[in-house]
Amino acid sequence: MRKANREISDQSAIRAIMEEALVCRIGLCDDGTPYVVPMNFGLGENCLFLHCATEGRKLDILRRNDRVCFEMDFLREIRQGPVSCGWGARYESVIGFGRAILVEDPAEKRFALDRIMDHYRAQGPYAYPDDTLAKTTIIRIEIESLTGKRHE
Repeated sequence: MRKANREISDQSAIRAIMEEALVCRIGLCDDGTPYVVPMNFGLGENCLFLHCATEGRKLDILRRNDRVCFEMDFLREIRQGPVSCGWGARYESVIGFGRAILVEDPAEKRFALDRIMDHYRAQGPYAYPDDTLAKTTIIRIEIESLTGKRHE
């Protein structure tokens, strides 16, 4: 990281940002072309859970290339400066890298959907009819690395 004084090295602080974040942007590579998708998500142990339909561009890409980058952030405040390039921002962000796995097991799908519902503070218990579960794809991103950044 270019500005080491902004790096968040405490993993619990990084996890706190991830717990507060509402959107996870995943970056994919489609034959050399970048493709970024904002998604809802849930947290697991060293992984993220995402859900989507059973077909679409992101799944086509992931079936060819399971490598992903993901990002979450908070823009807390914009600080106006005396000149155009003198402005600043108070923010926190997390960037991670990992591998995407398409979950097939119905029990793991339910577990993943529970984590997503929990993340958005829904009140359980949750029920997922079999026909709905069959039409839902779960993507588990196994996190390989994480970095956090903060500017106060």
